[in-house]
Amino acid sequence: MSRKIFVNLAVEDLPRAMEFWGALGFAFDSQFTDDNAACMVVSETINVMLLTQAMFRSFTHRDLADPHRETEGLYAITCESRDEVDAMVGAALAHGGRPAMPAQDHGFMYGWSFYDPDGHHWEPFWMDPAGPPAE
Repeated sequence: MSRKIFVNLAVEDLPRAMEFWGALGFAFDSQFTDDNAACMVVSETINVMLLTQAMFRSFTHRDLADPHRETEGLYAITCESRDEVDAMVGAALAHGGRPAMPAQDHGFMYGWSFYDPDGHHWEPFWMDPAGPPAE
């Protein structure tokens, strides 16, 4: 059995979050999407559950972090090329995202980052399949 991962993130406004991620080219699995949650499909084995804050609270006894003020995690996501990294960040910034860190070019790896409208820190990156150069 191959494992799947479902990253759960609290969002302030579910329709806005779905519109933002849809504008970046992501689809949603209607089987797991309703007024309280949206299942954003990243790949065959990775999904991001965008949960209303009330729904998210039902899964924990701890306080929710405020991702506009604190870093709760860094969500790195692969892209097929440097151009796709730039396109994803450009689309994010054009649809309500904010810049996080400047682009970083390490030759064999290139990445850039943004905050989504809910303050979550995303890092699209491309890495040469051959890996880093041999020393």
